[in-house]
Amino acid sequence: MHPIFFKIGHIEIRYYGVMIALAFIVGAIIGDREARRKGFPHGAVYDLLSYLLIAAILGARLYYVIFADISWFIRHPLEIFAIWRGGLSLHGGFIGGLLTGIWYCRKRGFPAWRFADVLAPSIALSQAIGRIGCTLNGCSYGRPTTFPWGVVFTDPNSLAPLGIPLHPTQIYEMIMSLILFAGLWYGRKKVTFDGQLFITYLMGYGVIRFFLEFFRGDSLLLFNLVPVPHAVSVVIFLTGIGLYLYRRNAHVYI
Repeated sequence: MHPIFFKIGHIEIRYYGVMIALAFIVGAIIGDREARRKGFPHGAVYDLLSYLLIAAILGARLYYVIFADISWFIRHPLEIFAIWRGGLSLHGGFIGGLLTGIWYCRKRGFPAWRFADVLAPSIALSQAIGRIGCTLNGCSYGRPTTFPWGVVFTDPNSLAPLGIPLHPTQIYEMIMSLILFAGLWYGRKKVTFDGQLFITYLMGYGVIRFFLEFFRGDSLLLFNLVPVPHAVSVVIFLTGIGLYLYRRNAHVYI
């Protein structure tokens, strides 16, 4: 894989950043279309994006710094800002984006659950696009494998171990995120209560990440024992089940 898109002198643009930017753009276009269909004002999603982009990146990086090796980052504080080398956690980005979305809905007076349904398919599709950047960059790499579809990274600028076949976990997640997007897109007109689509996304993503961590080679560990994404994914999935049952039985549209 080739992480660098182009380089001018000491300035380099990586495919990782390009694909993250593309993910936000495509997600915003799809989200704006859904927002208008659901009666939200034109441009509401684009307005949110200006806040969401910063919050998601900050949340993704902060999560990684805390759980990767915070003592190392304290000794090398400038490395905290080196996001072009990878080290952005989807879980952290999701938390940052979620908090920003709640704030934004309160600010604009939007029904939060309905607006969350607007964004659910976009989030899944954006994650799939973002994983293309991870594939090219070599981050979020898998464990060594003997399977015939193992990928071998050879570019010294890649973040993955070089010269050995690895599980293409980035591609696994991209495919599963696309399937999740397809399911959400198909079901977006069949919801029976506000929040159903977003909560379904939560449960689906919880299952995806829990499964993937068995194949990841760069998992962050909690107490050097349990992969952090495993623990967080279980919490996300169980929270999703609880919210689904509550929202379905309450029959409230707020």
